[in-house]
Amino acid sequence: MRMPSRNSQPRVRLVWIVSILLLCTTAVVARAAYMQLITEDFYQSAGNERFLREVTIATTRGMITDRNGEPLAVSSPVESVWVNPQELLVDAKRIPELADLLQLPVDELTARLAQRKDKQFMYLRRHMNPDDAKAILDHDIPGVYSSREFRRFYPHREVMAQIIGTTNLDEHGVEGMERAFDDWLTGTPGKQKIIRDRRGRIVEKVDLIQPAENGKDLTLSIDRRIQYLAYSELKKTIIQNKARAGSAVVLDVNTGEVLAMVNYPSYNPNSRLSISPGRRRNAAVTDVLEPGSTMKPFTVAAALENGIDPDIIIPTGPGKYKVANRYVSDVHDYGPVTLRRLLVKSSNIGAAKLAATMSNQHFYTVLSRFGFGEKTESGFPGESSAVLSAPNRWGPVEKATISYGYGLSVTPLQIAQAYAALANHGELVSPTFIKGGQTHRRQAIKPETAESVIGMMEGVISPEGTAIQAAIKGYRVAGKTGTSRRAVAGGYEKRYISLFAGVVPVEHPRFSMVVVVHEPSGSSYYGGLVSAPVFHHVMDGALRLMDVPPDNIGQWYADKKPPVQAPLPALVPEDDIPPDTGVMP
Repeated sequence: MRMPSRNSQPRVRLVWIVSILLLCTTAVVARAAYMQLITEDFYQSAGNERFLREVTIATTRGMITDRNGEPLAVSSPVESVWVNPQELLVDAKRIPELADLLQLPVDELTARLAQRKDKQFMYLRRHMNPDDAKAILDHDIPGVYSSREFRRFYPHREVMAQIIGTTNLDEHGVEGMERAFDDWLTGTPGKQKIIRDRRGRIVEKVDLIQPAENGKDLTLSIDRRIQYLAYSELKKTIIQNKARAGSAVVLDVNTGEVLAMVNYPSYNPNSRLSISPGRRRNAAVTDVLEPGSTMKPFTVAAALENGIDPDIIIPTGPGKYKVANRYVSDVHDYGPVTLRRLLVKSSNIGAAKLAATMSNQHFYTVLSRFGFGEKTESGFPGESSAVLSAPNRWGPVEKATISYGYGLSVTPLQIAQAYAALANHGELVSPTFIKGGQTHRRQAIKPETAESVIGMMEGVISPEGTAIQAAIKGYRVAGKTGTSRRAVAGGYEKRYISLFAGVVPVEHPRFSMVVVVHEPSGSSYYGGLVSAPVFHHVMDGALRLMDVPPDNIGQWYADKKPPVQAPLPALVPEDDIPPDTGVMP
């Protein structure tokens, strides 16, 4: 057998080498074709799992404005920095650097990451200034990313805080109008598929799954200018009188729209610091009090509705009146009083004797028609319905005390609503915080009864009345003062609540306002001395801001005459706070 020559051996090896190379090339090409053509979907899916993400498109919460379009709550873009713990823990040596950027203890951040080591998402810091967030991302720390969000901003701070409310970190309303209209203000987030590179940067927007829909704007009935007036005057009065707190409400008599609602002390809603619940609460709607003598006009109205003679003369001497086994008292012996003088001098005895002429059911029905004992239907979250007990639970003493404002509780908003009804020819209109908002109306008393009571209340603002400091030059004002003791378990303490409620102008009433000041210090704790001046200053400004024409032109001419020294207000201008709320054993 012939052996291959040595010259042919290299050729054989070359053939083998070429064959092997061709075989490998064929295998590579076949494998590539298999991967690209046959198993493309599998590898595309695997790649997408690493780099394709479905992200949420942030939406803007609707803006809240006042009745004139002034912004009260707006949303500003911010960045929230987050981390994928699984990615960062692979390069754990970068954790101290990240902790330093976030100004967090290294141990705290490490522990948080360890707790979420099986997760792919963890917030590091939310609602950051975009520049500050970018400074962190520029360090290219593995697994650290940011996403666009929005943060609520309140340009008027504490002036509007308790009525507008606040949102949480997720921009959902938790208080005030933000909560009441959360569904309206909140938009619908969108969804989109994107591709990120290994550093988390978006390199391609693949597909829009769902477009984002921004929240709707909300126009409130509040007038920013009147709100500022009310807040500044209330704050000044509380500070001057060293009072504990206070509230004020201004309503449009005809529409029921809330033009201003303020409380003091307040808070800054832009601050994320812990604020006491008492400051966050809108006390004008949620807190109740006994209204004192501001209730007497409704006692008079109920008596007139019951058919009592408008010219009746009620004996109140000698300043004490026995009801069952107790006595109702006045500070002074006012002698015989008309209905007008009853309100002007604020006689508890006169009110109690009027109540005695009515049945419990009739008196209760009239008070209920004015909204006492029920919610105002304003829609404000947490509104109190207050308390007016059933008439079958009234004895002679209970009915007497209710006639001059004790034994029942109301909110400042309810008082303002009831006075607006008197000014609106007896028609009760439910308050609304929305400009042009839907309201409910019902006739509380006959128009002629309401007009008669308003005429009597004008005397309260006259020099012989208890609220001369509520007078406004060029305008006829009707109102009523009140000073009640603070109720506590087992009775009343010597801490007072000063009130004034009124309407203006009398000729064509436009505004109803109530002012409540809790626990003023010193001897000036009467409603006519503490709360009436707030009414004067706020309404004086509001009438001019809203271009309401004067209805007391004669006063303008009278003011041109040489001034006459007016008598100083009496230290005890009204019989609102006799010992033990006017009922003595």
